[in-house]
This record gives sequence, structure tokens and C-alpha cells, in this order.
Amino acid sequence: MHKSNFEDHCWQDIVSDAELEIYECYRRETRVGEQPALLAIDLYNKVYAGGPGPVLEASRKFTSACGDNAWNAIEPTKKLFAAARAAGLPVIYTTGHFSKDVRATMRQRGSDINDGYAIKDDFAPEPDDLIIYKERASGFFGTPLVAHLRKMGVNSLIVCGESTSGCVRASVVDGYSNGYHTVVVEECVFDRSDRAHKASLFDLHHKYADVIKLDEVLAHLDGVAKFKVAV
Repeated sequence: MHKSNFEDHCWQDIVSDAELEIYECYRRETRVGEQPALLAIDLYNKVYAGGPGPVLEASRKFTSACGDNAWNAIEPTKKLFAAARAAGLPVIYTTGHFSKDVRATMRQRGSDINDGYAIKDDFAPEPDDLIIYKERASGFFGTPLVAHLRKMGVNSLIVCGESTSGCVRASVVDGYSNGYHTVVVEECVFDRSDRAHKASLFDLHHKYADVIKLDEVLAHLDGVAKFKVAV
């Protein structure tokens, strides 16, 4: 547990001194919660379509693609998955399924890939993992996620995935509304828009979640893993 700060996060270059002062009332202790699960939001193939490169170029062909923003988050997210599995955390994925009538956002459909909603191979689910299929932005809305969390004895969440301003934000807010302490791992979430990404993390950090750097989360999970081995 450590004191929340404003200085060491990605949003520093878009937040004014006045805004920092306004948000002082949210300063608090931050932490990884007890009995957490890893909640991976929409790490499906659609967002990696077209490969690494500028987001604008990728999105011209694949409207869901996040270009370099997605690809740069792969290695940090793999480290998070490895640490979560070593610590014995439940691993939960959200993804969508194609529907011409129901969509998670108002984004117009463009070119897509055949297995767009399949989880990317880098984060392939294991047999005991849970996959939640959703039709709206939040992983909680209209899904059995809360029932599964209760059955698993989960009291808090560690969140990664995309997009920060969309499905991640919606899921984190709903997680807070359902009483779950939530950590968002800064290097393991991404968005098509850098500005929307930073602004969303700033707001989520102060109102609904603890945005924590990957190294801090890995250190915590390493401690959990070592404790499990010791007992």
C-alpha cells in the first residue's frame, strides 16, 4: 500500500496544475485488493488487425484496430498474465460476438477479420479460465460475471485490456458499483486515442479505481506466489 500520487503517471502532460488541485480531494492510499482476479477486457484479434504501426493507418482498413498502442502493450500484459497465473489468481476474459443489431459502442463497422472476437494467441485462455461474452461495453452489464466472481470468492479485480475510454472504463465503473476494489494496470491498457487513454486513466484513478504501475503489481503478485509456495 502506498500514497496515491499525481506525478508518475501517463496523464501528467495533459492535466493542468488547476486540475491537479481540484482532484486533491481524491488523494488516498492505493493498493492491490484482497482475493483478486485478473479481468482481461477484450484482448481479441480485432484490435491487433493490420499489425503494429500508426493507429490511423491501421484504422483506415480495420476500424477496431489500435495499431502500435495495442502491440506495445503485448509484452507488459504477458508479464501480468504470467504473474497472475503464478500467484494462482482466477483469470477472466471478456469478449464479444457478432450481432448486427447489438453493438458495444456506436462505432461504424468496417473491414474485419474472420476470427475477430477470438482472444489473441499471446493471451490464450487455459482450460480453467472463464470467458464472459458481452453485448455492451461493460463486462458486467447483462452477463453472469458477478455470480462467477462470488462463486470464486473474488473480492477485487486487476484489470487489463482495451479500450481504456470504452470497455475498460465501463467495466471498471460497474466493478466499483458492484463493490469490487479495482486496480487498472497502467501499461496493460490501451486505446485508439492517446488523449482519451490518458484522460480516462486520470479520471478512473481518482474516482473508481487505483491505477498502478505494472512493476508494483508484479511485486505484489510475486509476494502472493512466494507465500503460496511457503505454505
